[in-house]
Amino acid sequence: MSPQSSPRSGAYGALALLLGINLFNYIDRYVLAAVEPEIRTAFFAPNDPNAMAVDGLLGTAFFFTYMVSAPALGWLSDRFSRWLIIGIAVLLWSLASGASGLAATFSILMFTRVLVGIGEGGYGPAAPTILADLFPIDVRGRVLSIFSAAIPVGGALGFVLGGLIGTHLGWRWAFYLVTPPGLLLGLLCFTQRDPRGRGLERSKQDRATWSDLFTLLRTRSYAINCFAQTAMTFAFGGLAFWFSAYLRYRGQPASATAIFGGITALAGLLSTLSGGVVADRLQKRYPGAYFLVSAIGMLIAAPLFVAMLFTPFPAAWGFLFGAVFFGFLNTGPSNTALANVAAPSVRATAFALNILVIHALGDAIAFPAIGYISGHTTMNTGFLVISGMMLLSGLIWLTGIKFLGPDTARLEAVT
Repeated sequence: MSPQSSPRSGAYGALALLLGINLFNYIDRYVLAAVEPEIRTAFFAPNDPNAMAVDGLLGTAFFFTYMVSAPALGWLSDRFSRWLIIGIAVLLWSLASGASGLAATFSILMFTRVLVGIGEGGYGPAAPTILADLFPIDVRGRVLSIFSAAIPVGGALGFVLGGLIGTHLGWRWAFYLVTPPGLLLGLLCFTQRDPRGRGLERSKQDRATWSDLFTLLRTRSYAINCFAQTAMTFAFGGLAFWFSAYLRYRGQPASATAIFGGITALAGLLSTLSGGVVADRLQKRYPGAYFLVSAIGMLIAAPLFVAMLFTPFPAAWGFLFGAVFFGFLNTGPSNTALANVAAPSVRATAFALNILVIHALGDAIAFPAIGYISGHTTMNTGFLVISGMMLLSGLIWLTGIKFLGPDTARLEAVT
């Protein structure tokens, strides 16, 4: 590599720490989904047709505060040490997760999920921005794919650990046991140095301006990416939150949650890493490759997911594996595209605004919507909505392919 294309000092150590934090980030999110049936039993009357819709608000409460706090904390991350913001955020959400297990009422449980959302709102915009600052554009897709590999693996571990701990110790212990590792990782953040330096070490290029923000909002590939990710987030957020309940609807035992976790971990890990490598290689010849890989993955995932709904188990697991594999191909490429069209000075803000959009219009709506449809019809009907959103996200990414290359080149020319 040339000096211009070499990672900065400490880049791989930062990647390892952020990967660990991201892993526990998603373990914490999906522990809730794994024990959702037990929580519903603890706080609602049997056969209540609205129980699923109301219980889905636990996810909505988390994502609402996550998406609302992210822009404010992203703005702070563009102006202060990103590691300081991340460290405080990780400590907050870890303590709030432990408090979820102590909740005596549904209202208190919802409040703790609000605090978890605020904590993750500080981490979400800053973490990928640090990696974009540390690694050059020619390897950024692979690096963000490695970082994003924690999404399927952490989500799967959340399901597996939540299912096993909930079965043997009760749902409250699922929250208690994820707290100590988060506290340790949060403290380690205070030993890191912001790649932009401090005070006078920062160049004018590192200082965000209103012009930078307006330029970002006028970037077509950024807007298209946000809307495609919104549809994808609706689909996979809704799938993850309700799949434990879906397995019981299909007559599968509680232990089947662990099978779902294993499939998500394996298929998601292979897919996330593959998507970044393939997109990085294609990008040299096809400037819109990050959107192309994302689109193809979702367009294949949609019919595979429909096939899963109407196929008996255990054969249905095969179709689910395929849907998860192709559905996760976009994870690294789509986030790399976000970083590549946002000026360094506003990257944290760009990721924060993306978080606001994809969760406000995505999974925050998906949780109660799918719960309501499933509670008043069938879960297969509710899950057909998921397949439709998969298809929509692929079509949106297809429309953005022609804009991504010119938008990326334009930014590279001035930075």
